[in-house]
Amino acid sequence: MNFWQELKKEKKDKPILVLAPMADVTDPAFRRIISKYGKPDVMWTEFVSADGLFLGGREALIKDLAFAKEERPIVAQFFTANPDMMKKSAELAQELGFDGIDINMGCPDKSVEKQGAGANLIKNPSLAKELILAAKEGAGDLPVSVKTRIGYNKDELETWLPALLEAEPSVIIIHARTRKEMSKVPARWETIKRAVEIRDNMKSKTLIFGNGDVLDIKDAEQKAKDTGCDGVMLGRAIFGNPWCFNRSIKVEDVSIEEKLKVLVEHTKLYEELLPHKSFAIMKKHYKAYVTGFDGAKELRMELMETKDAFEVEEIINKYLKST
Repeated sequence: MNFWQELKKEKKDKPILVLAPMADVTDPAFRRIISKYGKPDVMWTEFVSADGLFLGGREALIKDLAFAKEERPIVAQFFTANPDMMKKSAELAQELGFDGIDINMGCPDKSVEKQGAGANLIKNPSLAKELILAAKEGAGDLPVSVKTRIGYNKDELETWLPALLEAEPSVIIIHARTRKEMSKVPARWETIKRAVEIRDNMKSKTLIFGNGDVLDIKDAEQKAKDTGCDGVMLGRAIFGNPWCFNRSIKVEDVSIEEKLKVLVEHTKLYEELLPHKSFAIMKKHYKAYVTGFDGAKELRMELMETKDAFEVEEIINKYLKST
């Protein structure tokens, strides 16, 4: 069953709000925290190498695909330039119980692009279509989506989007910048409006989501209203703010104590669920959690020297007792 269309009906005139896949950010520990404090309509895994799953490194990558029932609906995101690997990954996602499959066609990472994957696929629309069809073949009943950009070196939406729509994915999420622009310029949301027009002109049933520079859910709803898109993907807005998708809480009303307690909870989950990963990855979150209050800089510096969750909790408890 295509849960996207069901979700679209449920939301009526409201956009579907989803959490972006971000490498070394939206891991199982972070997703568990988000599920508890402010769940989006849909979550994504971090991107996983389809080639790695079947050509080596499978054990660690399978761990990266672990999820809990409270995270559902959840979409597994893969990158590859090999349709056969894409099909196999889609089959695996179905076996693992995912709700959908997403193909990364927007990542600007050089190591990903060297493989012909990620944003490099914008230069190869015929292969991009093959990958969508291969994913659909392996996915069975699961819907297949694509996350991409408006172009490679320039805006190529007029040719790139129709090529993707021909393969009939369930959703296309468009980061409103080119690969060349990375995140160095403001996202061009007028291109999302144009994407909706192109979709409508082709009489396609594919849902169009916008992505880029979305501040919060209020901003997401306004952008959806302005462009007519079906959904909005938020990424950086989630940093240090697990309450981002929670309509009943304003992040500015969350106390420093509560933020720091969630930081400790997040750290313990990271250590429990991802023992195979470097603890340094968890520290990326500390800058976002520990900011905007007296003593934040000093506290952050202390946390950056920690080696495990026990030390983190000790430092946080000491700080809270002193305030």
